[in-house]
Amino acid sequence: MPPSSDPTSSPAATTPSLYLETYGCQMNVADSELITGVMQTRGYRSISDPALADVILLNTCAIREHAEDKVANRVRQLISVRRSDRPVRIGLAGCMAQHHRDRLLDAIPGLDFIVGPDGYRRLPDLLEADQPTAAVQLDRSETYHDIVPVRGEGLRAWLTIMRGCDRFCTFCVVPFVRGRERSLPADVLMNELRHIAEQGYKEVILLGQTVNAYRHDGVDFGELLRRTCEVEGIERVRYTSPHPADFTDSTIEAMTECTKLAPYIHLPLQSGSDRILSDMQRGHTVAEFRALVKRLRSAIPGLALSTDIIVGYPGETQEDFEATSSLMEEVGFDHAFLFKYSPREGTRSFKTPEILSEQEKGRRLERLIAEQLARTLRIHQTLLGSVVEVLVEGSAKRQPQWLAGKDLQYRTVCFEPAGASPGDVVTVLVESVTSHTLSGRQITNA
Repeated sequence: MPPSSDPTSSPAATTPSLYLETYGCQMNVADSELITGVMQTRGYRSISDPALADVILLNTCAIREHAEDKVANRVRQLISVRRSDRPVRIGLAGCMAQHHRDRLLDAIPGLDFIVGPDGYRRLPDLLEADQPTAAVQLDRSETYHDIVPVRGEGLRAWLTIMRGCDRFCTFCVVPFVRGRERSLPADVLMNELRHIAEQGYKEVILLGQTVNAYRHDGVDFGELLRRTCEVEGIERVRYTSPHPADFTDSTIEAMTECTKLAPYIHLPLQSGSDRILSDMQRGHTVAEFRALVKRLRSAIPGLALSTDIIVGYPGETQEDFEATSSLMEEVGFDHAFLFKYSPREGTRSFKTPEILSEQEKGRRLERLIAEQLARTLRIHQTLLGSVVEVLVEGSAKRQPQWLAGKDLQYRTVCFEPAGASPGDVVTVLVESVTSHTLSGRQITNA
């Protein structure tokens, strides 16, 4: 993400400028910060207006077709209004660029360059080419361990601890666009964490496609969590997204012992049917998922769980769908990210025939959304009259005179302040709730 300041009116305006848009997951947000770091080392400054930029770059997502269509339309629009009074280079970065590397430059006339997730070092050099060019070769050794990301303002910092994925779930394009798993050295990560703390960030989120598979020179994920929590200045530690099959005793023990580790885990399920989980090659059964949830909740008081669910995977019957609905209710997820199955070219399920219409997939999705909203509301209602600890982030969107932030379980809390400021940790008495937020009044500083 570009820095919040826009130096277009400063003397530095004579230096080349970069406008960067980010689409997709938190990994892409972190990669955009990495890209900004690469470009700044070569003299580029970040700006917030594409009309004033020398380079326009969209960092893209390939997880679903809708996301790719949105990006394609946006880049065509930017190309159509390209300034004619001076050269402006327009490119695509990230997963979509890697996924469609063989045809993007031909499919979008006027696109100057594409660069995949392992090619960001080459970005400044790509801009020197006088014809459309690409840097889309995957590199098993690339971790960008020596590149310092440029983060925007705020209290929360993203830190990528590993890249790629070895899981090869049948629906997922990530291993094909981000390559195989490789972890960054622990000492490099500790140095960056200290830098993050010195910059004033209060919370850090460790990132990886299967983040709990982290391992480097004998340091596993549990040990990395312990070391992260020892960094002074960092008050809260989170991570995403772990794989259910990669949870170890070491990780669970760290969650139990380290008070800075927030009691919240995003635990992707995808389906509540053993048959579909097997077809997806998820590497675990429903019984194993249940057992893991039981272990986690027993070890971590106040734990909140969220999940990912895919509706309408090829072959999903009504019975499979009902099993998913039932398991979601049984587990009692606090929140869920719910999606219709989107076939991705190159994945193992791409050529598997679908038995459901888009209308039926949509009906099932709408039902799960309604069920989850009701479930979340019930969970939030149990918090009425309780006191929650909130890291204050800024003004509430709908009530600017109020403040808002996240509690330990990553719920949004809006509250009537009593002398609090962004960056403070306060306690809030919960007086009303919706499916999306908790609201109340500040009691005291935590």
